[in-house]
Amino acid sequence: MTSADEILIVGGGIGGLATALALTRTGRRARVLERAAEFGEIGAGLQLAPNATRLLEHLGVLDEVISAGVQPRRLVFRSAVSGEELTSLPLDADFEKRYGGPYVVVHRGDLLGILLEACRRAGVELHTSAHVTGVDNLDEAGQVTLADGSTRRGAAVVAADGVRSQIRRRFSADEPVGSGYVAYRGTIPAEQAHDHLHPTDVVLWIGPGIHYVHYPLRSGTLYNQVAVFRSPGYAAGEAEWGTPEELDAAFASAVPHIREGLTTLWRDRRWAMEDREPISTWTDGRIALLGDAAHPMLQYLAQGACQALEDAVCLAGALRGGDDGIPAALRAYQDVRAPRTARLQRTARLWGDMWHVDGVSMLMRDELFRSRDVHDHRYVEWLYGTEPHEAGPPMPAPIAAVAGVG
Repeated sequence: MTSADEILIVGGGIGGLATALALTRTGRRARVLERAAEFGEIGAGLQLAPNATRLLEHLGVLDEVISAGVQPRRLVFRSAVSGEELTSLPLDADFEKRYGGPYVVVHRGDLLGILLEACRRAGVELHTSAHVTGVDNLDEAGQVTLADGSTRRGAAVVAADGVRSQIRRRFSADEPVGSGYVAYRGTIPAEQAHDHLHPTDVVLWIGPGIHYVHYPLRSGTLYNQVAVFRSPGYAAGEAEWGTPEELDAAFASAVPHIREGLTTLWRDRRWAMEDREPISTWTDGRIALLGDAAHPMLQYLAQGACQALEDAVCLAGALRGGDDGIPAALRAYQDVRAPRTARLQRTARLWGDMWHVDGVSMLMRDELFRSRDVHDHRYVEWLYGTEPHEAGPPMPAPIAAVAGVG
């Protein structure tokens, strides 16, 4: 096979590496071009729901991910003001049977490392310090131009270059949309954990303009914590907003153990929470967007990485069966994925609004949560269940079953 037969992937994050691995499982060659000097992920914990773990099983890495992470017992919602447990979702054997995969929490760096090693074993060509500055459609190939002026051609170019994707500008002139919320994160050794950090649950504390989430990582040896709040500085148009002083002020009315947890967060870095408006066009000839480049979403559904994995398997399925008709195959991928991810982007915003309400709205939300049967799946069935992930020719039945497609 010549270089024109391989798929060029711009970006070596979770979505890019998963795409490369998925392509090799269909017999295609993949080449990953990562701008940074080394492969790595910024951040800490990551939640992987069954719609993602089914696909990690398909990619042959789920056992490694489970070994590196934790399978929590429950998802729990609590009031950040009163401390009361409002509702929960058991993540037991019945849950796993219902959705065909477990719920796993894992360190971002661990997941990336597992995918990276799997790509190496599969023969994926991996390049760092490869800054792509342009992409083009040629008659029978896609082409990337690198910062050093060199070019490389492939059967298609997949842009997995993140929320601030430069290649997305080919499809839309939009910019990231700030939510006015900011996140502080931190991981701590288990022996330093406060008593309120439950060893087997993912716990989310919600309150007016704030939320705080924590869960164990690395077989319970670490705890991941995230504190998110609405920044008054952002609302006032201040250049410096989301400061540690704002963090402490925002959580002043939270229960004492949340305030204790804030002391263990990283204070020297913070993450502005932003997304983009959904777009319906992700492909142009032999060029396609994937992951956050296509559909960046707020974190309230914990689905950013999960949706990148869905993209990866879907795109590989669309391209399965030879290199003829690649533009049509990429459009098929887009047509499957764009409506689902647009729904997720909009729903994530709605869930964030619901978590952060105050006054009468908060009282009504809490009562709704309290009255919910913990075995009621009506709000997550569409998300974790058998929504289609694949485009293109029918998959072999066993793979379709794992991917939730058949």
